[in-house]
Amino acid sequence: MLSVGENSLAISAPRLDQVTVPFIGSQARGPNGKPRTSSLESPIMLLTGHQSGIYTMKFNPAGTVIASGSHDRDIFLWYIHGECKNYMVLRGHKNAVLDVQWNTDGTQIISTSADKTLRAWDVDTGKQVKKMVEHAEPVNSCCPSRRGPPLVVSGSDDGTAKLWDLRQRGSVQTVTENYQVTAVCFSDASDKIYSAGIDNDVKVWDLRRNEKIITLQGHSDMMTGMQLSPDGSYLLTNSMDSTLRIWDMRPYAPQNRCVKIFAGHQHNFEKNLLKCAWSPDGSKITAGSADRMVYIWDTTSRRILYKLPGHNGSVNETVFHPTEPIIASCSSDKQIYLGEI
Repeated sequence: MLSVGENSLAISAPRLDQVTVPFIGSQARGPNGKPRTSSLESPIMLLTGHQSGIYTMKFNPAGTVIASGSHDRDIFLWYIHGECKNYMVLRGHKNAVLDVQWNTDGTQIISTSADKTLRAWDVDTGKQVKKMVEHAEPVNSCCPSRRGPPLVVSGSDDGTAKLWDLRQRGSVQTVTENYQVTAVCFSDASDKIYSAGIDNDVKVWDLRRNEKIITLQGHSDMMTGMQLSPDGSYLLTNSMDSTLRIWDMRPYAPQNRCVKIFAGHQHNFEKNLLKCAWSPDGSKITAGSADRMVYIWDTTSRRILYKLPGHNGSVNETVFHPTEPIIASCSSDKQIYLGEI
């Protein structure tokens, strides 16, 4: 657990050379007279420095910083403007970092790891402020609540999803499943949690009654990622059956809540937990793919809008910038790309 300033970086972390490269097949904007659409220094930025595959990454709510978590056990913080410098490394996990999330005000990062822990980090100091150690197996996924008290839900290979209040010691609630939990998410009102795993179903748990109230069936293989839409009405899930599904989570939705199915991306023998994400306005979704491509779909037409090359390994997570037309992707090739859409 140390934070490193730019000057001390050479001592405490490998020298990180950020280079700007043209994306194969991209329209390089700027020099050819086409208008630039973002504040990135170049239409494509390549961020390097992790020593192993990168499993997860997220923009902070303000869109100024990226946090990335890797098999090398480190969490890197990067500025997204200028040369996209890595300005801090969060160290403490004893095994691969599998998921990172920002809290709603961007002051803390929550991370989960194959070392069976969740940790909360202060973004200003780089210090670990909480270590949560009740899971008996790797912790695959976590999600902070959007409103109300500072709650986090976590899902683990031990078959449980645990609810944590960051102001208290220990978990405050546990729901138990029959199989490993690979993805978790909060409802918009933070009164329900969604969990999914290797039994192909999404379960909806009412936290007040502490019971399962809905089971969503449709996927034919293990789920690897899920995210709630920006308006809180729809749940996006990614599965190893190589489909994404959108589910209507509104209270009086019809019984068959699956409203859209998207295809095109791939999963493979690596069995990585490929995540998925919504654009800020809900008009697009994105997911990584084992075929080394970044996929972006239009949610209305279900059409693939973009299929972006560049990575040399499985693309494990892709995310939209909160305010600008930028897509970010991280891969098993140890690299992060930022690109203008």
